[in-house]
Amino acid sequence: MAASTFSVLSAMITPAVLISACGALILSTSSRLGRMTDRVRNLTGRFKELVTPLGQQEPLARDEKQLIIAQLPKLTRRVRLLQRSLSAFYASVGLFVMTSVLTGGGALLNLNVALSPVLLAMLGAAFLLYASLQLVNEAQLSYQTTREEMRFLERLGRHYASLYEDADPPGSSQASTEQPGRLQQADQS
Repeated sequence: MAASTFSVLSAMITPAVLISACGALILSTSSRLGRMTDRVRNLTGRFKELVTPLGQQEPLARDEKQLIIAQLPKLTRRVRLLQRSLSAFYASVGLFVMTSVLTGGGALLNLNVALSPVLLAMLGAAFLLYASLQLVNEAQLSYQTTREEMRFLERLGRHYASLYEDADPPGSSQASTEQPGRLQQADQS
């Protein structure tokens, strides 16, 4: 009897490892979803700034507005992927808990439920796989939007760098030739 009790408890605890893994994935996915919400709010605020008369005078303001508008479909898709992932993770947790309950309940009531917990666990694992694949897609979209923003920042950096190309940096030949003349003028007075 002790051996069968131990095997039942082992069978009930096994899904707990997967429940713990799902919990960690739920926390990280919830965090990602929260960051996406913040990102959309920041882009909304930035877009509102860019459409003001002062914002329209900023360098590359039109390009930045186009970048924000072009990113909206990808951001929407990312939010959907994260939401689907969370739902699938929650379903996995529920299925793994049901596996444990069915295993323990079947042993307690002396029912032959050998196949049901296995099917529930496999279904839970399938939801876990689906959610993970959704997160892979979301990570790829995240990379794409980040690259688009980096390209824009490179263009903005080149724009600002071009503003200072005409100015002579300190220690240049023109600056050093002007200094002796200034010193001579000071000596003459």
